Amino acid sequence: MKTIGLIGGMSWESSLVYYRLLNETVKEKLGGLHSAKTILYSVDFAEIEEMQREGRWAEAGERMAQAAQGLEAAGAELIVLCTNTMHKLAPAIEAATPLPFLHIADATAEAIRQQGLQRVALLATRFTMEEDFYTGRLRDKYGLQVLLPNEQERGIVHEIIYRELCVGVIREESRQAYTAIINRLIGQGAEAVILGCTEIGLLIGADDCAVPVFDTTHIHARAAVEAALQRAGERA
Repeated sequence: MKTIGLIGGMSWESSLVYYRLLNETVKEKLGGLHSAKTILYSVDFAEIEEMQREGRWAEAGERMAQAAQGLEAAGAELIVLCTNTMHKLAPAIEAATPLPFLHIADATAEAIRQQGLQRVALLATRFTMEEDFYTGRLRDKYGLQVLLPNEQERGIVHEIIYRELCVGVIREESRQAYTAIINRLIGQGAEAVILGCTEIGLLIGADDCAVPVFDTTHIHARAAVEAALQRAGERA
């Protein structure tokens, strides 16, 4: 089993879910007392959020690169970035270390294509919804058609993530707001919903949606375990 290097803390609420899922998946696959071999580099999210808000992405990229290098030095054999938004800086991480980097959008898109779906709704932070690093990858690399909430709805989704979910606040009113947005996108032809922020799964799940739900946190964690257990030329 390879050692998984986690860049977490963005927010720690979802990093906690990653740790649980990694260990549950290893136990499912190997049984007994087996658990995931992991190394966690957890940042102070307040510092990262300020960089995001102020557009200091180059500085944030340097921080992510340093985290990846720290994980490599500590013995990690692959890198998992436990946040969708910061995949905007995936190139900085990939340039900083030769370790395999498991891109969350790739794992998610592959899961969607396995079910033969093409038109997907995306709920995420404004950065992830409005910039091309994520939606463009889904479109150009995997041929997916991504449907987004309108501008007002994107603001609602974003604010709930940062003001509530990232600090562990779960409100029924927010769940209803999200499901209303999802239902409108389903009405526009969405065949599935991507929970494109690692905290959204804390608020809504498959029971809240009339179409398949792809929780990026769950998908990414499972892909990490598969990579960690993979032997040369084989899949776990």
